[in-house]
Amino acid sequence: MSESQGLQGSPNEWPKAVFYVALAFSVYQIVTAAFHPFTSQVLRAGHVGFLLLLVFLCYPAFGKNRPWQPAAWLLGLAGMATALYQWYFEADLIQRSGDLTTADMVIGLVLIALVFEAARRVMGIALPIICAMFLAYGLLGEYLPGDLAHRGYGFDQIVNQLSFGTEGLYGTPTYVSATYIFLFILFGAFLEQAGMIKLFTDFAMGLFGHKLGGPAKVSVVSSALMGTITGSGVANVVTTGQFTIPLMKRFGYRPAFAGGVEATSSMGSQIMPPVMGAVAFIMAETINVPFVEVAKAALIPALLYFGSTFWMVHLEAKRANLRGLPKDQCPSAWNAVKERWFLLIPLLVLVYLLFSGRTPMFSGTIGLALTAIVILGSAIILKVSSTAMRIAFWVALGVLCAGFFQLGIGVIFAVIGVLVVACWFIKGGRDTLRICVHALAEGARHAVPVGIACALVGVIIGIVSLTGVASTFAGYILAIGKDNLFLSLVLTMITCLVLGMGIPTIPNYIITSSIAAPALLDLGVPLIVSHMFVFYFGIMADLTPPVALACFAAAPIAKERGLKISLWAVRIAVAGFVVPFMAVYSPALMMQGDSWLATIYMLVKAAFAIGLWGAVFTGYLQRSLSWWERILAFVAGASMILAAPATDEVGFALGAIFLAQHYWRARRAEPAIA
Repeated sequence: MSESQGLQGSPNEWPKAVFYVALAFSVYQIVTAAFHPFTSQVLRAGHVGFLLLLVFLCYPAFGKNRPWQPAAWLLGLAGMATALYQWYFEADLIQRSGDLTTADMVIGLVLIALVFEAARRVMGIALPIICAMFLAYGLLGEYLPGDLAHRGYGFDQIVNQLSFGTEGLYGTPTYVSATYIFLFILFGAFLEQAGMIKLFTDFAMGLFGHKLGGPAKVSVVSSALMGTITGSGVANVVTTGQFTIPLMKRFGYRPAFAGGVEATSSMGSQIMPPVMGAVAFIMAETINVPFVEVAKAALIPALLYFGSTFWMVHLEAKRANLRGLPKDQCPSAWNAVKERWFLLIPLLVLVYLLFSGRTPMFSGTIGLALTAIVILGSAIILKVSSTAMRIAFWVALGVLCAGFFQLGIGVIFAVIGVLVVACWFIKGGRDTLRICVHALAEGARHAVPVGIACALVGVIIGIVSLTGVASTFAGYILAIGKDNLFLSLVLTMITCLVLGMGIPTIPNYIITSSIAAPALLDLGVPLIVSHMFVFYFGIMADLTPPVALACFAAAPIAKERGLKISLWAVRIAVAGFVVPFMAVYSPALMMQGDSWLATIYMLVKAAFAIGLWGAVFTGYLQRSLSWWERILAFVAGASMILAAPATDEVGFALGAIFLAQHYWRARRAEPAIA
């Protein structure tokens, strides 16, 4: 057990009490999502209560040893008690809203203290310090000079704002964590336990493993595919990286480059539709748009991001002449799909639901239920020797999928119950049941860092909404950028990158979207584009030195310094730094316009610019680039990124000149090389 990662290994290796708490947590979330037995306030309180219990049982106060159990249970149960208090006295708390009793004050203070301490144990000291600064501003901001001063708030007002109601610790991020995010984390956990990682990895190996730079291309493709179901960058590094990074090193890639490829590819999972990362759900709830609109806005930038990474890998492989595996050593992509095709059914249904206008909560619940049915059903049908019976089963499953939307949730759970009973009595079925139970526990574990971050940033949301400080900061940004939008964007980017040095993407997005996004909106940037701009650079912060979380997660696997990996990751992820700026000046890149021609034009322009920059940063295309070729290609790409008059024409012209002369020089050099 470690301070930063909590429980390690298989759920079989966990202490029994922790395993059952994690199991109860997942069951609570599924029941509340499916049957809605509690009000929204109680749902959020229960979610935070379970998070606190699990954190204090799993994460030590200091060091790497297992937490001292008496203190762990005392703190954990105290956290659960705050949730029970919200449930039992819900009506009374509503009636006396804003007029706290002594018991209310005690519970409120205990909750604030426990959430701060839990966040410190899970994520380190940086985020709690930032949130403590906002808390101090709420308490003492009246004594500050000038525009930063507020009118002053009593201690009881601060406690009431943060610990009760839905504008503090139980704010929108906690609601999203307790509903959408947890369900999608469980969805990914079920598919991972069932073998989805192997499906994606074998599929990518079959397609690209034998090609030039094959192992690195496998990393890009498998991470992109895994990102469609996990939406977690660091988790993606740890899972797919265990296979791809050693494979890249074995075929001649430098350790730093191998780690950089995996870190860059994995972080892109947060912007890869259909599931994306937790921030996407928080964004949809915050700006009050359907999730499908967020996914639509992210689609082209995500394709450019992964396309750029794939291109950089290809050029590096050409430069170093790194070949792939022999084809006979690569698994068959078709056989990989043939063996586990049924695991794609829940993912396809989930995509359909999300893009047909269903809510993420409904989509996640149905997707999770269907995943359980597919996993349990496949375990049963594999024991049936009759081909006709197998076909009948899959036809019945197809009919069930088609009728999912008309069936009541009770009927769906009844089907799952029948399959559980059937698995209990068939040979090997109990192993499948064990997989499902472990997926429930794993899902709860993966939800802890996200959930605690969502709860703690409620301090920022509560103080910002109480004091109105966001409008003050927005005024400063507006004053700086009223004559220069680009400068405002650069300042916002720097803010995101600096904050990201110590805190995860979720709180990074919430802080900067609360302060900077409204200013960008006032400067004429469309609402969803301004929030996506902040989102993207929150992700880039995990690749940017000196504190690059994804790169340091890849470091022990690559056996290379995290800083060195980070320097490569920044070069590989050039699209992630370019695309947001292009989208601000041309929102058609995020499909925020009525003209498909404008979107297609922006896609072509962005792809050409990123392609040129890929050659610049690797120093290779058909052959090594000279210094003046690099300058020419860089200027051509930069001209297309700028939104000034005639720069596109200049960029395309310079790019064409660069390509023409480079290919001419490369062809002239071929006989001499031979």
